[in-house]
Amino acid sequence: MAPKRSDSSHRWLKAHHKDPFVKQAHQQGLRSRAHFKLEEIQTKTQLIQPGMCVLDLGAAPGAWSVLASTWVKPAGHVISCDLLDMDPIPDVTFIQGDFNDPSIQARIVEAAHNPIDVILSDIAPNTSGIQTADQLKAMQLAEAVLAFAQYHLKPEGDLCIKLFHGVGFDAYIKTCRTCFKRVKTFKPKASRARSAECYVWAHALKNTSEATA
Repeated sequence: MAPKRSDSSHRWLKAHHKDPFVKQAHQQGLRSRAHFKLEEIQTKTQLIQPGMCVLDLGAAPGAWSVLASTWVKPAGHVISCDLLDMDPIPDVTFIQGDFNDPSIQARIVEAAHNPIDVILSDIAPNTSGIQTADQLKAMQLAEAVLAFAQYHLKPEGDLCIKLFHGVGFDAYIKTCRTCFKRVKTFKPKASRARSAECYVWAHALKNTSEATA
């Protein structure tokens, strides 16, 4: 017998099935509603350009990688990483594993060949329902992504990452401002109104002298 779903799971499923962006994604044959989030971010920022090397973290089921792969053509490259498996996408290199694993990070760097132009991160931890613990895990992941970005983005490279408002959020934004020339936050229309999520665009990685000035 399948385990009984919690009340919160029932509420989430009910909201999910009623979500207009979920319905639209299904009608258009898209991999997920996340497609519309990155589409809006791209419209506002022109983040991804032809010829770029883009890393997509927390990629499964692949909506962002599909979009990015179309925008970097003809000479760009997209690398995707997730703990979960993902159906193949033409011209996208998929690496399955835990991003925090040094061996996975080494595989990402090897696949990129050169410093990365843009890092996208839609990573979110498995939730326990304990808000404080979940927020701590989310911020730890975000900090790991930022640390990787500081070493592996090319100068003037960009980071676009999902964050959740709560403990550690303001400090994270402050750190981004020391590392990048411009930092903006977005709440895409496809993000649920009740969700604490937002997306942070950290533009133009500073060089070492700029960051420490």
